[in-house]
Amino acid sequence: MTPANSTRVLASTRQWLKPAIHVLLRCGVTWKEFSQLAKTTYVEVASQRFGKRGRPTNVSRTAVLTGLARRDVRKQREQLTRAPEPLAGYVTKASLVLSAWHLFPDFQDKHGKPALLALEGSGATFESLLRRVGAGDVRPTTLLKELIEAGAVRKRADGRLEALERNYIPHAMDEQLLRLWGSVLADIAATYAHNLMREGRTPARFERAAVNARVAASSLAEFRRFLELEGQAFLERVDAWLTAHEVADSAAARDAQTLRLGAGLYHIQD
Repeated sequence: MTPANSTRVLASTRQWLKPAIHVLLRCGVTWKEFSQLAKTTYVEVASQRFGKRGRPTNVSRTAVLTGLARRDVRKQREQLTRAPEPLAGYVTKASLVLSAWHLFPDFQDKHGKPALLALEGSGATFESLLRRVGAGDVRPTTLLKELIEAGAVRKRADGRLEALERNYIPHAMDEQLLRLWGSVLADIAATYAHNLMREGRTPARFERAAVNARVAASSLAEFRRFLELEGQAFLERVDAWLTAHEVADSAAARDAQTLRLGAGLYHIQD
């Protein structure tokens, strides 16, 4: 195995940084704002991940690792104590609602399909579904509007609600989509970081890709249909497995050790 040098690392970084910078430019983020974010994040990671015997990294070692002066390290650490907690593992409430609608028996019909739901009232309703997944702080009409606009739910003539899709995908570069973008890229990066730096018998995290550089351009539409069918079917099986192994929301179960677990699938094209 040939050890990677900084030139190779930076060249690889540039590959994933270009699509990220494209989004930042579209959203009006300047290089100076990104540079400040990078400086703060360098200090954050060096402080948290490179300490010895489980302790945070001291200022001097952080300065050596990051190339910053010690006064800059202290300044960035002070800034981090004032900054809000970063978003982690973001999943939209709309996605949680659709997943529960498809998987929870209380909200299924006799065929195991998502039942037709009234907006409010007694029994299994759209409002009670929101409460079931922890989205009771959102007005049912507000979330319903988003789901209808995304084509995931429709309101029938009799007033009942019908689930058309299992996943919620916003169609504009709005706040929710950007939060999903950050969460997905973080998950992919964390998986690769684990596999690059794991030691001893620590198992690698699953990561595979099927790519062919000589596919006819005319096959693109067919590939999209194939991936939407096969990929969605796979993710639905994963979703069902995760739900079956979910810790119950009860006082006795809240003390159980839990972790965030899942798998992602994405379309590759250039």
